[in-house]
Amino acid sequence: MAKKSKQRGLGRGLSALMADVVEDNAVSAAQDPKQPDILVPIEKVQPNPDQPRRMFDEEKLQELAASIREKGVIQPIIVRKHPEINEIYEIVAGERRWRASQIAQRHDIPVLVREFTNTEVLEVAIIENVQRADLNAMDEALGYNQLMDRFGHTQEKLAEVLGKSRSHIANSVRLLNLPNEVQTYVREDRLSAGHARALITSEDPATLARQIIKKGLSVRDAEKIAKSSQSDGETKKAKLRTQPAKDADTKALESDLAANLGMKVSLNHKPGQEKGQLVISYDSFDQLDTICGILTRPL
Repeated sequence: MAKKSKQRGLGRGLSALMADVVEDNAVSAAQDPKQPDILVPIEKVQPNPDQPRRMFDEEKLQELAASIREKGVIQPIIVRKHPEINEIYEIVAGERRWRASQIAQRHDIPVLVREFTNTEVLEVAIIENVQRADLNAMDEALGYNQLMDRFGHTQEKLAEVLGKSRSHIANSVRLLNLPNEVQTYVREDRLSAGHARALITSEDPATLARQIIKKGLSVRDAEKIAKSSQSDGETKKAKLRTQPAKDADTKALESDLAANLGMKVSLNHKPGQEKGQLVISYDSFDQLDTICGILTRPL
């Protein structure tokens, strides 16, 4: 009888994976430091090429390096044996400590050796990232999205294990619907997560984002202008829906007038009546002078 394949479900268990993930926090590390399995020459440790965190704050790295020079690496990093290179270890969690140790010119680094599959390595790396206090809102949203899309975790399970509310995770993931321009503003700390959330339902979030940055608006002010913009957009749509379609004769007359004037012309004739509006749009004062000249020309 063939053995039933073991269902991975939430990996070896999301809680179990999280047990290996520790924040680079001096207080938590000092209160509950783990004993390393071994000390490894720092040159024999390599970063995970699939590490989702690409940016490391240089100032904070220098601060951590200064702490390491004084106290050493209190909390060991988590590694696995490199899947392809003998006597080399690959970082699973703790790349920030490894980078700071290099700056501090440490010759070796304490490690905890774990057996992780390629999938679990990426999973742990993402979990570590979303637990960081200094992670920007867009990278946090991307981390949640990856945990759900790639590993099948639900918002409810993530909220339970990560100690977040379900609404926090849902609102974070919604930020990924914003245009790339707005997401970049958030990554650069030019917009806060609160500002970004206010723009999600806007028809033109990029324009509003630039306005918020230029004027230095608060989140409350951002919510107001986003709501106002949404109301204006809905009003315009309602007007367009109520306007009847123009017949062929009206369109032909608009084209003739536009061709003669060299300007955009719109005829709005009220159905069943003999009155309406003739709207001529000019792009310069010269065109306005032309219109005035035509209208004031003696008959």
